[in-house]
Amino acid sequence: MFKHFRHHCARRLIRAATLLLLAVAATNGAQARVEIGAAAADADATVGCMFPMTGRAAIYGRDSIAGMRLALADIAARSPQAPRLRVIIDDTRSKASYAVRMAEDFIARDGARFLCGMVSSGVAHAVSQVALRHRVIMVGTDHASSRLTIEALHKYYFRVSNDSYASMAAGARYLAELQKKTGWKRLAYIAPDYDYGHVSWLDLKDSLDRLGVRYELVGMLWPKLYEPDYSSYLAALQKAEPEIVVTALWGGDFVAFLKQAGSTDFFKHTRLANFDTGANYEVMLALGDYAPPGLIVSARHHNNWPETERNRRFVADFHRAEGRYPTYAAEGAYSGIMAIAAAIEQAGGVADIDAVVRAMEGLRLQLPEDPDGFTSYIDPDTHQIVQMQAVGEVVPDTRFPPARVMPGNWTVYAAEDLKPPPELVRERRARAAGAATLQP
Repeated sequence: MFKHFRHHCARRLIRAATLLLLAVAATNGAQARVEIGAAAADADATVGCMFPMTGRAAIYGRDSIAGMRLALADIAARSPQAPRLRVIIDDTRSKASYAVRMAEDFIARDGARFLCGMVSSGVAHAVSQVALRHRVIMVGTDHASSRLTIEALHKYYFRVSNDSYASMAAGARYLAELQKKTGWKRLAYIAPDYDYGHVSWLDLKDSLDRLGVRYELVGMLWPKLYEPDYSSYLAALQKAEPEIVVTALWGGDFVAFLKQAGSTDFFKHTRLANFDTGANYEVMLALGDYAPPGLIVSARHHNNWPETERNRRFVADFHRAEGRYPTYAAEGAYSGIMAIAAAIEQAGGVADIDAVVRAMEGLRLQLPEDPDGFTSYIDPDTHQIVQMQAVGEVVPDTRFPPARVMPGNWTVYAAEDLKPPPELVRERRARAAGAATLQP
């Protein structure tokens, strides 16, 4: 069975990779600046958005544009008096220096009062400083490093998708419950060697420690972002013999890791968990008919959870517009545009940017990923959106073709349990401030 899985998974991965390359090629044809929404002369505000639109992460840019189109349609349908937004999107090429110049251009040339988007946390850090210098509100829709809302937070930065702390807090709770059932002890961690990967480990460790989970850390591995070959990392993990491997690899990197791990006996001995990005539709598509045994996943949005009318409508609208199902990037970008419009409306316009900041700090927003009875809200202390999170396993599910597996067997965690404790926030900010004063 496992041999059959490896061969079948490899065939499906090749097919899935082809589909993704076609999606990237379509994006490459439109990689130059894109404008959607109101014309410059008619807009109440201009929003400059930055996403990767070329390379391995291009699908996130394409899906984000589609998600923002849906948001603009929903805003217009809600009220004739709703803010009219001009949204400009351009390709960061996943490079911080390029994104900084782009952000400066959006502000100086286009009069942007908002910046949004960004997939890489490293790129987001750099652009966040541009927003601070120019007193322009930045709304993060995809990147997830908790450092941006804790150590590096400033009054103009907000994030509208789950961050690494929330995802790892949910993951730690899942692992604590799993330990009670199975008695696992040996843990390894593998993540990309940049801010997001390192901060995700700190977030996971903090939550495990707070829950009193006792474990032996048998390995920590740091491949570069967009690493093509994981064979040496897989060999090191197998030698360490962990019972659980937690990874913060994402997108094409996680797909490549799964493909290469599936050609070994890695999954015979180890359970793999990806709590922040592993349940992305991109991954489900790549897995084909079979999932690695015991694969534990979650993500920032799921096509099949929560099973609410709002989420079903969002997924159906996206599929109707694009002819395929969305990655989580689409709902993050949708949320960003919805949040900007709601804040402008509450503030009575953009003339007083501090009034818009205050509106963002008190924002409550019903989003597709909210279960019935819960509404997402911005935490005024961290400017991070607070949401519930579901963690599950990969199971057969053919409702979202061409994917034939989806996350299921959900365990759902309350939003309040996933916030960083106030004392942790104070400690990390104080430590960062102390380190800054020591620099020459």
